[in-house]
Amino acid sequence: MEAMMKQSEYLRYDAVALADLIRRGEVSSREVCEAAVERATQVNGSLNAICYPQFSDALEQPHPQDAPFSGVPLLLKDLAQEQEGHPCTYGSRGFKANIAAKNSEFVSRALDGGLVILGRTATPEFGLKAVTESRLWGPSRNPWDTRLTPGGSSGGSGAAVAAGIVPMAGANDGGGSIRIPAAYNGLFGLKPSRGRISSGPFMGEAWTGASSDHVVSRTVRDSATMLDVVAGPASGDPFVIPPPAEPFARLMQKTPGPLRIGVFTSSPYHTEVAPECVAAVEETARILENLGHHVEYARPEFDGMALARCYLGLYFGEVSALIDKAKTQLGAKDEDFELDTRLIGMLGQTMPLPEYVSRRQQWNEFARALGAYFSRFDLYLCPTTGQLPAHIGELDTPAHLQFAARLMLTLKAGKLVHRSGQVDQMALESLARTPFTQLANLTGTPAMSVPMHWTAAGLPVGVQFGGCHGSEGTLLQLAAQLEEANPWFSRYERLDAGIA
Repeated sequence: MEAMMKQSEYLRYDAVALADLIRRGEVSSREVCEAAVERATQVNGSLNAICYPQFSDALEQPHPQDAPFSGVPLLLKDLAQEQEGHPCTYGSRGFKANIAAKNSEFVSRALDGGLVILGRTATPEFGLKAVTESRLWGPSRNPWDTRLTPGGSSGGSGAAVAAGIVPMAGANDGGGSIRIPAAYNGLFGLKPSRGRISSGPFMGEAWTGASSDHVVSRTVRDSATMLDVVAGPASGDPFVIPPPAEPFARLMQKTPGPLRIGVFTSSPYHTEVAPECVAAVEETARILENLGHHVEYARPEFDGMALARCYLGLYFGEVSALIDKAKTQLGAKDEDFELDTRLIGMLGQTMPLPEYVSRRQQWNEFARALGAYFSRFDLYLCPTTGQLPAHIGELDTPAHLQFAARLMLTLKAGKLVHRSGQVDQMALESLARTPFTQLANLTGTPAMSVPMHWTAAGLPVGVQFGGCHGSEGTLLQLAAQLEEANPWFSRYERLDAGIA
């Protein structure tokens, strides 16, 4: 290779391969980071994926030489994933003054794994939406079609990885926020089991156990190797999940053997599912059968509307607590938060505590229903999302509903809203486009989005697989098998040549 790594060469490699090149002395870490910075400079103006660049720091950052990802650039998500001495805004003007006092476990382990921090990626305020369009950072765009959203809440990370700025980027998932951007950007995204990756030291369980950190990546092996780097407990964690029998990076190279896979394509909330999302699942089911797996149409038996209600209850509690934290610790004011966020916060403050606790306890019902399902099947297959990505601004709150929200806030009408039945309508409207992902969050089970399908217009469509608690090894084995049977890496050449 020449002294300067060409961008065209940089884009050909995943994180594992880049680390190998650096380890063998064929290219230096600085040259790799310079190629990443060059790519970021070229495409981020179109995508608005990186909200906090750390380019000059990255070029000088020391890193362990013998680590799995020694010298490879990584972007962190600007929600959790705190880095000492740097802001972590959660996509909110209310958190602009939030400077991390220390590294999160995820960031500490990423640094120990040799990764070089290139900056932070945009997220919607508090990670609440499946689009990345905060008032603080503006809209992030999908590199396959910049008129469309890259999804959320890890939308900045999804756009950055698909566009080739970095081979993988930090993400987290409390309701689909790894899997939705993976589906919309043609990436691989695995949400690990509850407890697989420590949420410490700032939290015991993120979103009371619904959320987990990890990455979105272009290849399965990058996600598997990164899971080896960041998995495991930290002192003070609430519980320890058994480690795999061998590293995930080795485990994924083994065949999963014939699996029993249950398939469903209808929304748990009885909302509409796009034909392309159904077609992606049906096409994947045929590939699975050809690979020797047993595929059967069957869905887990649970009350979908109850799931939506429980999930929204989680929003209410978490958002009201975050707003209170920003006001008391960071001096934030009401006007520092977006209108939708303030409304959710008010509904959290006015939700009766017994009702919140009751909804949290109801998570057990979904876990038991899924447990019964996994007595018959090893995994489930369904769409990752119910719809294709929305256009930028399409999901903005309409003017008349903004007026209604302001009126409710002025009147402090939270209790009235709870009694009126409007909360059910809010749940359906907010989850209609992405109804398939929340089940894994409330049950704490692992699930992944795999880029198995592209539309006639060239848009990626992900399919979702889920397994029982602790089954990341099986999921990664199947993902690697599908990656070999239906490879997708060459698809990125279209984006490498120029962002749409």
